[in-house]
Amino acid sequence: MLGCCASPRWARRVAAHRPYPDLDALLAAADEASYDLSHDEIADALSGESSAGLGAGAPAVAHTALRAAHAAYESGFGHAFVICLDGFRPEEHRDQVLAGIRSRLGNEPDEERAVAADELRGLARGRLARLVSGPGKADACPTNTDIAGHTGCGERPDSPSVPV
Repeated sequence: MLGCCASPRWARRVAAHRPYPDLDALLAAADEASYDLSHDEIADALSGESSAGLGAGAPAVAHTALRAAHAAYESGFGHAFVICLDGFRPEEHRDQVLAGIRSRLGNEPDEERAVAADELRGLARGRLARLVSGPGKADACPTNTDIAGHTGCGERPDSPSVPV
């Protein structure tokens, strides 16, 4: 569970109510548990994430720009930039990461904390869905891959979290 969201309280709450009758019930419980997290618990969960990256195929200038944006973001908000890319095609991920960090750099700290918590919730949902669906059923649920195409709950590269 901690591989899906690094909040111990979230993991305990979701695990405490098992078994779940189906994936929808599990995801509903995960959402409920995440909405109940305190500011400090969200900060702990965010500390378990790494900033979204672009992958090896991106131009050097894009990597440089993103490194600078990450530095500004982490300096301003005190945690890694996270974004859930579920619902976006892999070829859209690069643009989504760059646009997301640019737009969110202008947020007030309280506003960004809420946005980051929502993104974290989306990441946890995708990780749980993949964890439950297993290797042969990956097409049955939306994937949450990083720019380099990594997936999976255990290593959490789906944050997307490829360091740049």
